[in-house]
Amino acid sequence: MSAPHRDTALFTSAQSRAIDRRAIDELGIPGFELMSRAAAAAFAQLRRHWPEARRVRVVCGAGNNGGDGYLVARDALAAGLHADVVALGVPKEGGDAARARQAFVDAGGVVTLSEDDDALASPDVIVDAIYGTGLNRAPEREAKRAIEAINAAGLPVLALDIPSGLSADTGGCPGVAVRASATATFIVHKRGLHTHLAEIAGGIVLHTLGLPEGILEPPDATILTPRGLPPRPRDSHKGTNGHVLAVGGDHGTGGAVRMAAEAAARTGAGLVSVATREQNVLAMNAARPELMAHAVDGPQTLQPMLDKASVVALGPGLGQAAWGHALWTTALDAGKPTVLDADGLNLLHAEKRILPARIVLTPHPGEAGRLLGVSTAEVQADRFAAVRLLARRFEAVVVLKGNGSLIASPEGEVAVCPWGNPGMASGGMGDTLTGIIAGLLAQGCVPFEAACLGVGLHARAADVAARGGERGLLAGDLLEPLRRLVNGLEA
Repeated sequence: MSAPHRDTALFTSAQSRAIDRRAIDELGIPGFELMSRAAAAAFAQLRRHWPEARRVRVVCGAGNNGGDGYLVARDALAAGLHADVVALGVPKEGGDAARARQAFVDAGGVVTLSEDDDALASPDVIVDAIYGTGLNRAPEREAKRAIEAINAAGLPVLALDIPSGLSADTGGCPGVAVRASATATFIVHKRGLHTHLAEIAGGIVLHTLGLPEGILEPPDATILTPRGLPPRPRDSHKGTNGHVLAVGGDHGTGGAVRMAAEAAARTGAGLVSVATREQNVLAMNAARPELMAHAVDGPQTLQPMLDKASVVALGPGLGQAAWGHALWTTALDAGKPTVLDADGLNLLHAEKRILPARIVLTPHPGEAGRLLGVSTAEVQADRFAAVRLLARRFEAVVVLKGNGSLIASPEGEVAVCPWGNPGMASGGMGDTLTGIIAGLLAQGCVPFEAACLGVGLHARAADVAARGGERGLLAGDLLEPLRRLVNGLEA
């Protein structure tokens, strides 16, 4: 795989600090110069976002993030704006942050202690410079109070590098965190800005500060970019585009397996069959005759369908009773490339089993927790660690769904989805994703590629469908934009 572009590369906080150190040691750029560049870039972003702002308040911690803030305030003064600083501590004497504080004072700025900030005039914009990327605990005491006050002010907020209180590594918030309107992040993207609770960062702008890409190390993860499938050869036929078998739809859940099957068809699978309960067949054939729905009462009737299939979508509406369990074991034993979701994952939690060599698991955080034997909260506390552990443990490609869905390979590759919206929190969305990934596997994508492309297409289609509003978004609404996007067309 080629090296990712800087705009799509994600780094941990430790990697970010190591890159900063290389810039100082190897390129000979003083730390104060990097701080000055960061402040200039952030102030320029502030002016672009809020050109009418005349009063800026910067809330500074005692570390280097606070140093960035002091220099933003200095630059604001130089531009003729009113700028005041609320300090939550005193920088270490002799360090770059202390030098930045003095530069602000020398420019005529006034530093106010947090306890005395009631007398300050109301600003137009607040700049959050309390904590940088190194915080992995809940803010306490005056920092906690300052963050709560920033959030309560109801004013635009620009966060420097990362919103204070948000983990740069996990995207989680151990305690309170600044809810930013925008974030100016420096040198590289931090992975915690792109998953879980990262929406509190607002619009994220990366400022590279003039550092060359050669100073970077291999990233920890990458951000997905928009993709579709290339045009088909003119002589292609249904047999060259794969045969997906969707297995599921117990009593009362026939819609789940139908959505998976229809999504596979809309993604471009040449043939799609459905193995389901007899009661679902008539309605499915009437509503979507392109799907070949068959009544299956057990392994003997499922096996001939498995023999003809090239890919299996296993789990939507399957249930965990005797019927579903029998189909589950038979389908897995067939060894075909498989997408395992929903009750297929719940059955895997209850009964460990050898999985096909080419398999994609698509758990939400609750299912991931059950598979790992931990709570949902523990999964969400470090989604990157959870998805990598699942991929290694099951020797599978794993999609950890949620805000900023993660896709991991058994070798440790991780990709992050930048699309999607809250309207996707509705029944059937996961079934649709299962079908999309199965359809891509059927057309020749390898599992990691199918999962990355499928997650991206699913989320992008949902964003198109949500243009009419997020509430009331249905899984079926994704199918028409999905068809356009998979063909590389504007939706």
